[in-house]
Amino acid sequence: MVNAGSSSLKLRLLGDDDDVLGTEDLGPVDGLGDGELGGALDGLGRFDAVGHRIVHGGERFREPVVVDDDVRAELETLTALAPLHQLKSLAALDAVTGLAPGVPAVACFDTAFHATLPPAAATYAVPAEWRDGLHVRRYGFHGLSHAYAARRAAAVLGHAGRLVTCHLGAGASLAAVHDGRCVDTTMGFTPLEGLVMATRSGTVDPGAVLWLITHHGLEPQAVADALEHRSGLLALAGTADMATVVGAGQRGEPAAALALDIYVHRLRAAIAAMVAGLGGLDALVFTGGVGENAPVVRAAAVAGLGFLGATLDDRRNDEAIGAAVAPEADVTADGSTVRTLVVAAREDLEIARGVRARLR
Repeated sequence: MVNAGSSSLKLRLLGDDDDVLGTEDLGPVDGLGDGELGGALDGLGRFDAVGHRIVHGGERFREPVVVDDDVRAELETLTALAPLHQLKSLAALDAVTGLAPGVPAVACFDTAFHATLPPAAATYAVPAEWRDGLHVRRYGFHGLSHAYAARRAAAVLGHAGRLVTCHLGAGASLAAVHDGRCVDTTMGFTPLEGLVMATRSGTVDPGAVLWLITHHGLEPQAVADALEHRSGLLALAGTADMATVVGAGQRGEPAAALALDIYVHRLRAAIAAMVAGLGGLDALVFTGGVGENAPVVRAAAVAGLGFLGATLDDRRNDEAIGAAVAPEADVTADGSTVRTLVVAAREDLEIARGVRARLR
């Protein structure tokens, strides 16, 4: 599995039973030479196929696809929709394919899980020429993580049911999943919409953005950079690290306490909105770096959802951190009518599943 992020290129080799046979965590893909990447691939051993995490599949790519020249060319046309991620993913695709030209490369998309959004959830109330000609719509992201978390939760529950999956990490989003199908999500046309994140603002009134540009002369690119890289927890608390924010808040530092309050306020409201779309809730599922490692965030979020029938067991919740989560932990309080699970994020397993299905 190949996962190209903004600061690292992660490689993982999985066996037939999804056992991890090897991992490599390299520097940014654009800084790697063929020798370093080739050595990493050789170190992993023999592989029969390569699954690539690609952030954006647009409207066409709604399931994994074997990459050929036509697919590669179309993926590049989507760069403007995810400029920070798409180019890194394509660079990794090109580099690995160049070193393993005879091995099938399968693209697996973060947007694909959300392709089942009904029109009411996917459509913005904007002019038709934007919607039809420019394909302005809600795409959703983190789909590989949401798909795995939903699948794992269904296995634990014994049924698919009505789930809200909470991918909380540097980026953060929710998905409403009904019988295995995504029916709503918090991210939209770009990953900026929705929850407060590490350095992203989450949803901001577009009128405020226009006001900054038209009345204060800010350059659009400067505004985009601020919303993407200088907002979120970083702007509120001076740090993008949730563990640091929680610690500072518990010491009574006002900025950190406010940042956590804002984060949880948005999270609770968004969970309730997802539940409204589902018509009820069977389980709440937390995953991602924050979702797995911040019991304080889980407890604060669920504390505001008692009206839905969700309550946590404090001891189970406090113990569900890191390795204790693998592959999942049940932190539900006795008597709660809604289950709360913590699931270890494993996009690699979802990618492997997609690769095998595609090649079969």
